[in-house]
Amino acid sequence: QVQLLESGGGWVQAGGSLRLSCVSSGRTFYGMGWFRQAPGKEREFVAANNLSGSNRYNADSVKGRFTISRNNAKNTVYLQMNNLKPEDTAVYYCAAAGNIATMQAADYDYWGQGTQVTVSS
Repeated sequence: QVQLLESGGGWVQAGGSLRLSCVSSGRTFYGMGWFRQAPGKEREFVAANNLSGSNRYNADSVKGRFTISRNNAKNTVYLQMNNLKPEDTAVYYCAAAGNIATMQAADYDYWGQGTQVTVSS
């Protein structure tokens, strides 16, 4: 039974930082990604990388502020979020794919329950 467990969300003032973590139980995945969903909006892509970390993808809205990384020995993917803005407020979801790393939610096989990130102005 594969499970993805996110942690690290919380409340922060604009300009602050948070680091999200996602641990996958049971196996290492080729593609790991982060998506987010704000109230009243559709889920959107944030960042993704492949197994070696050689390919990384970031949404334009977070480029230069968010960094995805992973520790395969710990089956963990991280999302370092700096210079947070109120528009970054959302539930952040970790996602895993067996053989692909993309920006498309439909390509991911497993999802975590999400962690809330709230940024106040």
